[in-house]
Amino acid sequence: MTSWTTIVPPGALAAALGQPGLVLVDCRHALADADAGERAWRQSHLPGAGHAHLDRDLSDHRKPRSLGRHPLPDADDFNRTLARLGVTPQSQVVAYDAGDGSMAAARFWWLLRLMGHGRVAVLDGGVAAWQALGLPMEATAPVIVPGHYAGAFDPARIASTDDVAARLREPPGWLLDARAPERFRGEVEPLDPVAGHIPGALNRPLSANLQDGRMRSPEDLRAGFLALIGHRRPEEVVLSCGSGVTACHNLLAMAHAGLDGARLYAGSWSGWVSDPARPVARGD
Repeated sequence: MTSWTTIVPPGALAAALGQPGLVLVDCRHALADADAGERAWRQSHLPGAGHAHLDRDLSDHRKPRSLGRHPLPDADDFNRTLARLGVTPQSQVVAYDAGDGSMAAARFWWLLRLMGHGRVAVLDGGVAAWQALGLPMEATAPVIVPGHYAGAFDPARIASTDDVAARLREPPGWLLDARAPERFRGEVEPLDPVAGHIPGALNRPLSANLQDGRMRSPEDLRAGFLALIGHRRPEEVVLSCGSGVTACHNLLAMAHAGLDGARLYAGSWSGWVSDPARPVARGD
């Protein structure tokens, strides 16, 4: 039986198709068109894959904007999503999106890990890598036997705004921001009302985790993260982005590098700037 916990290569997943307990979850999403991912899934998907929607299943937009643009779902709601997708506590789950896993397969991976589920991984390179190898896709609606899940999120793995605010005077290396460098520096801001970053944050753009659309080796990832966090233990590190979605790619990369245990600032930049009184930094 497989036991993938971070990244699974397309060939290895293809060889495991049909294995009992294997559950595939299509997480394709586009910020510019919130329903594009679901339409793409309906047109064709990996064999047997159900679909999880970033806005409806992996976020809860009923919550206040102070919690960011993609507030975390409640555990009961996520349990229902898992049941619909056929996930049980014994499942080997593989999430994928269109390409590198950042939108929003890594988010799904992290939410399931937040419930203590170890056997969950992200397809390396997503649909793009899968199709490049000529691996099978299907257009028929999957027949999914509902599962059962009754998990609870571990609050110790989530950093609040108060947690972040209390650490602003610490030397850099405890807070890593996954946004693109130009957004981190405050040169552009296409999504949030204020440009810049949380004071003391260092930039670790998710693109640094990738080479040709695939995850870098654990050794390369480890060296890159250690250069930023220094001698800190992973549990002392907080990861953020614009809304708590792409930061999960850094969480995945750190776990793949053997640096598991960092916390997510779920509200991230969009939650931070919801209060204009909070300090903002710009530049490098």
